[in-house]
Amino acid sequence: MTGFRLPRFEPSALRPAAFGADPSGERMARIRRSPHFRDGVFQNPGGPARTRPSGSARDFAKVYFDKETRPRRAPQGTVPVHATTLADLARPPATGLRLTWMGHSSVLAEIDGRRVLFDPVWGERCSPFPFIGPKRLHPVPLPLAALGPVDVVVISHDHYDHLDLPTIRALAGTDTLFAVPLGVGAHLERWGVAPGRLRELDWQEAAEVGGITLTATPARHFCGRGLRNTQHTLWASWAVAGEEHRIYHSGDTGYFSGFRDIGAAHGPFDATMIQVGAYSEFWPDIHMTPEEGLRAHVDLQGGEPGGALLPIHWGTFNLAPHAWAEPGEWMKDVADAAGQAVALPRPGEPFEPAGKVPSAPWWRAAAHPATASRHPSPATGAETAGSSAATVPAVRVSEEPEAG
Repeated sequence: MTGFRLPRFEPSALRPAAFGADPSGERMARIRRSPHFRDGVFQNPGGPARTRPSGSARDFAKVYFDKETRPRRAPQGTVPVHATTLADLARPPATGLRLTWMGHSSVLAEIDGRRVLFDPVWGERCSPFPFIGPKRLHPVPLPLAALGPVDVVVISHDHYDHLDLPTIRALAGTDTLFAVPLGVGAHLERWGVAPGRLRELDWQEAAEVGGITLTATPARHFCGRGLRNTQHTLWASWAVAGEEHRIYHSGDTGYFSGFRDIGAAHGPFDATMIQVGAYSEFWPDIHMTPEEGLRAHVDLQGGEPGGALLPIHWGTFNLAPHAWAEPGEWMKDVADAAGQAVALPRPGEPFEPAGKVPSAPWWRAAAHPATASRHPSPATGAETAGSSAATVPAVRVSEEPEAG
C-alpha cells in the first residue's frame, strides 16, 4: 500500500491540555533576564523555601490518614453559600469598593468603577483530571456567565486551585484582559487567550487597565502543573490601586519580611485578601497560618491594624491536614485580639470594606461539632477553646521574626 506512513510520535500530543505549556522563545528569554531567575529557576524572597513536605513520609502519612481527624477536614453539614445574583452586583458599590469572595482564593473586586477578578476557579475539582483530585466542598455561588463583565482577570500563580482550565477557557471567550506573573501567559495562550490580552509581569512591574494600576509583588511560594516541574513560571501577590482605593491579594505565600516593603510601596490598603488556609507544619515556608496572615496584613498596613482583612484560601477544597473550620475560628480569634477588622462573609456574599463587614461565624452550622470552636493557640501551638485569651496582642504582630 503506497503512501502510507506511521504517525510521528509527538510527546506534546499526549500532554493533557490542563498541564498548560512551558514558556519558550522570547517569553523564556525574558524569564532568563529576570533578576529573580537564577540557576535555572525562579528564586524566593528571603532565601530557599521548602516546597515539598518536610519530615518523613511516615510522619506525614500518619497525620494525613489519621482516622479521628480526617473526617473533620470536610464540613459535616451543608455550607451556607450566599445565592449571589446579578442584581447583587449590578448596583455600583456606594463606597466605591466592594468585594465578593466566591470561595477559596476567587474574589471579585469592584474598585473605583472597574471589576477585577482574582484567581477564578469555577471548576469542580482543582486537578488536571475531572475524575480525581480535591473536589469542591460547596457549589460556586453563581455561574461564571452570570458574573457580568470583568475588566481584568488577575492570576497569582499556576497551581490548579488558582489557575483553572475550564474557567480560563470560558473567560477567553470574553473581552477581558489577563494580568499574570511572568511565564504564566504560556498556559493561557495554549488555552485560547490572545497574546494581546495578556499583561505578563515580573515582580515590581505594573500594568494600567482602565484607570487602575496592577502591580505584581513578591510572594514566597512555587509553581508547576505538569509531571516535570520546570519552575519556569513566576508566582506573585498583587497590589491594585484605583483613583480612591487600594487593595491587595496575597495569592499563596509563606510569611516573610517583604510584606512591610510591599505596604510601604503600595499601601496602606483599604482591604487585603490574605491566604490563611491549607497550612501545615509539613510546609511552613509556602503557606501562612491565620496568625501569620494577620501579621502579614498588619505589616502591609505599616505596622498597625487598619483596613479590612478578608481571609481566603480556605473552606472550598480539602488541601491540608487541619480541620475545615479551623482557619475561620483561628482568624476570628487573633483578629479580635489585635483589634483588626476581619471580614468573614459566606461564599458569594458581597460586602463593602468601608461599611459593615460580615463577622458571624457561619461555618459553625456546617462544621464537625468537635472542632467548630477549636484551633491551635498562636502562643502555644496547642488546641484551645475558641477564645482570644491566648492570641498575640497587636503590638507584637509586626515585630516577630520572619517565619521560614
